[in-house]
Amino acid sequence: MLDLDHENRIFNQGRKLIAGIDEAGRGPLAGPVVAACVVLNQDFKVDPVRMKLIKDSKKLTAKKREELFKVIEEYFPEISVGICDNKTIDKINILQATFLAMKKALGGLKQKPDFVLVDGSFKIPNYSVEQENVVRGDDLIFSIAAASIIAKVTRDRLMEKIHDEYPQYGFDKHKGYGTKLHLESLKKYGPCSIHRFSFKPVANVAAVIARSSTTKQSLVQGHEV
Repeated sequence: MLDLDHENRIFNQGRKLIAGIDEAGRGPLAGPVVAACVVLNQDFKVDPVRMKLIKDSKKLTAKKREELFKVIEEYFPEISVGICDNKTIDKINILQATFLAMKKALGGLKQKPDFVLVDGSFKIPNYSVEQENVVRGDDLIFSIAAASIIAKVTRDRLMEKIHDEYPQYGFDKHKGYGTKLHLESLKKYGPCSIHRFSFKPVANVAAVIARSSTTKQSLVQGHEV
């Protein structure tokens, strides 16, 4: 069970407001990357029964994540979300888009934290607040785990809305990840406007379609001649 030991050690060093931050959606072939942060102050308390339910979002069912989303909203003083769409990902790459989404999430807070706990191997670049990055933080740190749930639920909801616009891809099932169903749909229908063209599977399909189109055009022009 996760606890607040790590956060309390930071509070004991004189910090007054801690943000735990994580992202969802770095790996998919389509859709946005979403970062979420949750804020704790020195007075933060949560019912122990509910606390033990908070864990890495990947270890929870979709139904349980939705339930815990409401719990997190109830207990944490503030939560914030930042989103970078697929076009931004294609333009600046997924790592930089992830950092940008995190900065958007932090920038959406009413009060700036004086310490940030970041999931992963890197600190957020060009961000002035003191940070600690924690590998597997969503599995080890309570506030990061809570942020992971907010990020995952938020992104899943977005992908379900996108499914309504592009039902042929099955985004409601795989949320844009490179599953067999998604790859088969991608080959059948080609990429759509929310696919990440900088990701190799999408780029490969787009290249095949482009070559096929060029060949057809050449054959038509040759016939006209």
